[in-house]
Amino acid sequence: MRKKWLAVMLAAVMTVSTMGCGASSGGTEETKQAGNNSGVTAEDNAVQGDETEKSAAGETESIALTVWSPSEDQDPEYGQWLVAMCEQFNELHPEWDITFTYGVCTESDAKKLVPQDIDAAADVFLYSSTGIENLCQANCLSELGGKYLDAVKENYSEVLVDCLTYDGGLYGVPMTTNTFFMYYDKSVFSEEDVKSLEAMIEKGKVALPLTDGFYLSSFYLGAGCTFFGPEGKDRESGIVLNEENAVAMTNYLVDAVKNNNVVVASPDEAIAMMREGDVNAYMCGTWQAAQTEEILGENFGVAPLPSVLLDGAQTQLRPFSSAKAIGVKSTTKYPEAAIELAMYLGGYDAQKAHYEMRNYVPCFKQLLEDEEIKKDEVVMVDAYSVDNISVPRANFTEMSYFWSPAESFGTEIRDGVITRENSESKTAAFHESANSSGVE
Repeated sequence: MRKKWLAVMLAAVMTVSTMGCGASSGGTEETKQAGNNSGVTAEDNAVQGDETEKSAAGETESIALTVWSPSEDQDPEYGQWLVAMCEQFNELHPEWDITFTYGVCTESDAKKLVPQDIDAAADVFLYSSTGIENLCQANCLSELGGKYLDAVKENYSEVLVDCLTYDGGLYGVPMTTNTFFMYYDKSVFSEEDVKSLEAMIEKGKVALPLTDGFYLSSFYLGAGCTFFGPEGKDRESGIVLNEENAVAMTNYLVDAVKNNNVVVASPDEAIAMMREGDVNAYMCGTWQAAQTEEILGENFGVAPLPSVLLDGAQTQLRPFSSAKAIGVKSTTKYPEAAIELAMYLGGYDAQKAHYEMRNYVPCFKQLLEDEEIKKDEVVMVDAYSVDNISVPRANFTEMSYFWSPAESFGTEIRDGVITRENSESKTAAFHESANSSGVE
């Protein structure tokens, strides 16, 4: 009865219902077979495999696939990216006559909705790499093998591949990145100024989102603190915030917020303040690029996170990075077509269309070499940050313990509750809270 109720609710919320995911050991035998028996080369810009390959009988097979994405990707106002790409995929594959059904599900919601009823889930769906453990523990995702594994490793950043790897298996195709950097007013700061936070706050107002753990973490990652080991893959190591480098960074932030040119504000608050001329730089990701450029006009600037002077040494701030990806459910009836579609949606042609329709930042390596795209400084700074200074965000569910204590800790720094006198004990308490679910 519960299963039937879930299916009805999912259909109402998402227009359609169909869910899935493969065992962390590699999905179903049928899916693994599809992943290991075909060959994608680097020359296949769209990474869709051999488009001329027909079925063994040379006949067209009629199949049905359900695909989920955020609503914007199906909105006519934004070019109906998903619909357009699926129709193109159908045309490129005469061996299949595909009937597509579309449903609405955000990348962040997939980790909750897909495991509720895998039979009611989409064959292909978009999801955030931060939910990969939820999906794999519920055996929802198909593992990519063979030519697909090779193609993903060849055509995408190692950092993004790491983000989509769980228990040694790869479970998705990267679609875009999720990290952050600095937006700034070129009339206030030079390109040299934005390399150093100290240089910036000598010249203008800088907003720091210290009450949000996503951004606060960049200071502690820069100081050398680790989240589940240096590579984010060691669950037993936990989050390490109880060493001298963490206390040193806490003291740095305690001093920084006393500077009149430092404003503690969320990205939403900061962009509103920038519009009023009260902030000249702030941290955020690609999602506020268009609004910021509209405000700053020809003075629109974007740069990687700056360094800070920590105990006399220049220390590069390091943002978390994760990926938005395309996954295939483990129980799909049509594993070969579903995996080929996932590869296509994350490939050259589809990412280029996504960029043109929605300013979606591409992550396909060959696209990042496109002369027109290379002129887009947001894309270039994003790619540089991911490849050179970012830290892959751990996929472990215990990462969720960090966010609430981080918000409280940042708020106490902002409000002056944390001081140099109590920073050691406060940082130690932060460490303990960040490694506990809060449930006895």
